[in-house]
Amino acid sequence: MNRDLQKSKSENQEGQDTQKDEKAPSSLMEKIQQLGQTNVPQLSSDSRIHCLTIIGQIEGHLALPPQNKTTKYEHIIPQLVAIEQNPKIEGVLIILNTVGGDVEAGLAISEMLATLSKPTVSIVLGGGHSIGVPIATSCTYSFIAETATMTIHPIRLTGLVIGVPATFEYLDKMQDRVINFVTKHSNITEEKFKDLMFAKGNLTRDIGTNVIGADAVEYGLIDEVGGLGPAMKKLNQLIDQQKGINEGLIQ
Repeated sequence: MNRDLQKSKSENQEGQDTQKDEKAPSSLMEKIQQLGQTNVPQLSSDSRIHCLTIIGQIEGHLALPPQNKTTKYEHIIPQLVAIEQNPKIEGVLIILNTVGGDVEAGLAISEMLATLSKPTVSIVLGGGHSIGVPIATSCTYSFIAETATMTIHPIRLTGLVIGVPATFEYLDKMQDRVINFVTKHSNITEEKFKDLMFAKGNLTRDIGTNVIGADAVEYGLIDEVGGLGPAMKKLNQLIDQQKGINEGLIQ
């Protein structure tokens, strides 16, 4: 009798384990398809650092064609809220390889990162172009790979544009929002940033400047040239420093 019960329990346990194994790949695939990553902030219990990737084109209120690689702001913003609320996450690593995209969506992500209470470190890999510049500078500390580039150019619109003075005034004000944010969250001066933005002859089909690795640091746009290792080291230092401040060990 006891042997039959034990056998039944063993079979039930095996059945439950099989169901878990079947659900795990399905759940994992859903996360990859929806968020482009294997773990979401509320489930990250094995590390105190959460990695957030911003790749492709930053998608705003209009959906881009399906063949475009995009970062959707409606995915990023809830994750940042979850990160802020999760006490197990003590720091955030932002990896950027983006061509830019929607200005207001990019600024929204930048403001969220800048106002997180937890240390943040950004790495520009490949490219951090256009509205990717404010996102890179919004973090507590920023890195850029030696071969990475950042394109700084004036605000542009595509599609139907109403040719009235109010349109150009709106564009000018939007541009000022980007300039003010970047200069506030980096060491570049407003004058230098505008010089890079309106430079002629540096880009083939537009006005603006393509800034490479060490030049971004020299201009004060990015804090340091480096990759993943230095960025992780710096983030851990910032986390320990933040802990010391919270515990009253560091003033």
